[in-house]
Amino acid sequence: MGSSVLYMSMSLDGFIAGPGDEPANPGGDGFMRLHDWFIGPDGEFGNVEGPARDVIEEMSNFGAIVAGRNTVEQVDHWGGERNGVQIFVPSHRPPAPSVAKYPKVTYVTDGIASAMAQAKEAAGDRRVMVHGAYTAQTALEAGVLDELQIHQIPVLFGNGRRLFDVLPERIELDILQVVDTPEATHIRYCVRR
Repeated sequence: MGSSVLYMSMSLDGFIAGPGDEPANPGGDGFMRLHDWFIGPDGEFGNVEGPARDVIEEMSNFGAIVAGRNTVEQVDHWGGERNGVQIFVPSHRPPAPSVAKYPKVTYVTDGIASAMAQAKEAAGDRRVMVHGAYTAQTALEAGVLDELQIHQIPVLFGNGRRLFDVLPERIELDILQVVDTPEATHIRYCVRR
């Protein structure tokens, strides 16, 4: 079975979204600065060269997604699928009726551990891509997040939404890989058990 990996771009001071993050302004003010590393010279997402290209290719090899409700609703559930894989959304509330048009999207109301187990089953030997600050924090707390791939961006946001704002206890990590580029430092961590 594949591992679960949080993939997030983050400012040096720990923000994954700028101020004003709301449905009308997804990611908040200045959000795209966190993703400049992912945009090629032609303006296309993912069309980059060098070490960043290797990071993107590795990142793209996922078999399922676990993403928070806020994340998926802001991107309209990626149109019902992303790379053809199933999307699992841990939530205490049932989905809006419009989600019924997306058969690959499953809202899981019995907790993050259940959502992750279902995603790992769907992913087989491929990775489960994890998105969302609250989802990452609850997955860490439940012991079901295996790795973190943080794309550390050389910018200080000063405010916005932090990735690890509230954790119940200290969590130790081991560094697995560091890929340094002019636009970002990509650090892959394993959650120490």
